[in-house]
Amino acid sequence: METINNSSEESSDHTSYASKKLYSEFYHEGHNLIDRISAAIYTCDNNGIITFYNNAAAEIWGRRPDVGKDLWCGSWKIYNTEGSPVPLDTCPMAIALKEGRAVKGEEIVIERPDGERINVIPFPQPIFDFSGNITGAINLLVDITEKRNYEIALVESEKKYKNLAALLDKKVQKRTATLKSSEERYHKMIEEVEDYAIILLDVDGTILNWNKGAEKIKGYTEKEIVGKNFRIFYLEKDRELKLPEQLIGIATEKGKAMLEAWRLRKNGTRFWGSISITALHDDNNNVIGFSKVTRDLTERKLAEEKLQEYAKELEFQNQKLDQYAFVASHDLQVPLRKITTYASILETKIDKLPEAKEDLNKIVSSAMRMAALINEILKYSRVSNTEELFEKTDLNRILKNVKDDFEIIIQQSNVIIKNDLLPVIKAIPIQIYQLFSNLIENAIKFSNENPVIEIISKESTAEEINNYPDLDPKVKYIELIFKDNGKGIESQYIDQIFNLFQRIDSVNNGTGIGLATCKKIVENHKGHIDVTSEVNIGSCFKILLPV
Repeated sequence: METINNSSEESSDHTSYASKKLYSEFYHEGHNLIDRISAAIYTCDNNGIITFYNNAAAEIWGRRPDVGKDLWCGSWKIYNTEGSPVPLDTCPMAIALKEGRAVKGEEIVIERPDGERINVIPFPQPIFDFSGNITGAINLLVDITEKRNYEIALVESEKKYKNLAALLDKKVQKRTATLKSSEERYHKMIEEVEDYAIILLDVDGTILNWNKGAEKIKGYTEKEIVGKNFRIFYLEKDRELKLPEQLIGIATEKGKAMLEAWRLRKNGTRFWGSISITALHDDNNNVIGFSKVTRDLTERKLAEEKLQEYAKELEFQNQKLDQYAFVASHDLQVPLRKITTYASILETKIDKLPEAKEDLNKIVSSAMRMAALINEILKYSRVSNTEELFEKTDLNRILKNVKDDFEIIIQQSNVIIKNDLLPVIKAIPIQIYQLFSNLIENAIKFSNENPVIEIISKESTAEEINNYPDLDPKVKYIELIFKDNGKGIESQYIDQIFNLFQRIDSVNNGTGIGLATCKKIVENHKGHIDVTSEVNIGSCFKILLPV
């Protein structure tokens, strides 16, 4: 577009007087606009000397370079994404000045004077005079540090650039040749920005200008769209509700209107846009038009909707799991009741067979423990807060139940279990039962002849607790040691045994779930578990649990 001539001669440009006036005010206030926005923007001459930068650029660099003295680098040091220093003559701005072309999407790392490094993507664009000579360059630095660290760059980018549209409220005065050159720079900058649709509207919403970002986001060329009303971007239902007119009304009354909603492209497809409409005033505070900035956030919107779908699906699956646990727990108790009933009847008929009666008592005891376990599972499936499951738990009783359940295999394998007197702690009984059961079963499964299992209990010292960063030094812990004289674990498997489905012995049948379950149980109790082992000597599992 041509700049506005302030002489008394009639311009050959067919733009209306109102459009010229609005356009002039737009460029006069460009300096204020650029300095207010949160995007880092700066310019330099054809020698690479900085001629202007905004506050956002200074914040990224961590310093304020001297205008007219310092080179474009502004930052303390520059590196590529591999961490190697980038020579000044090969950085994106140097290429833009040297080769006279825009450089897009080449990520660099800026090191500030305080040593902090920031990932940015520069968009240097050379500026030409009317003769085609390079007079300098303009650069937009996009900070993508948060994107690299947390994968939420869309939200952070929205915050970073939300203040792009600023109030333009001062009348343009007579411009000097230097001011014209400055206006030309801002004009090129607005035209070249591709990530935002930045347009001017008159008081009725008629489009007065069009930048590359608007063409990229909305699909119209400047020739196709200038002179039409911005209502064309809105869905039919929004037009029927006169939403475009409402937004202009809000901007007129309050100075600004902001909205996120679906908008239309030229080809009829929709995009999720973040829209900001700012009223422009003359010296008498009369509204003379509007600036409109649009950001395409479709990817973020679709990601949010996908997460909502996943959340609904997860909730549905959890409900199914709760129903399954309830049904399974209920149905399993039916045969148990039958076993208990007939065992009681049989007990009255075999008073003369004391040994058989003892075995029968063990059957009844096992059935009762199984019923108790089923009730624990049912309780576990019903509560919404895991804290409700914690209760005072006698570890001696848990160990006795495990020994009783493994009685036959203990006798068959000549297993000797030695244990200290164990404490009472606050825990989830069914999970502690699982923990003890898996460790003892694992020790028996991988044992040599005459297996011996020792269970040692002691209070953990502060020094030992400090060795584990996942433990709270303010909490009191007990230390349980499960020691065996079995086959041991080869050193290359030590770091893998707590992984799900990781089997350390292909000879023994196992699922590879037992030790992974142990680790999960200990983590549920905010404790710690690790193992040391020597081949053909045995393994030692150390567990720290809060009292």
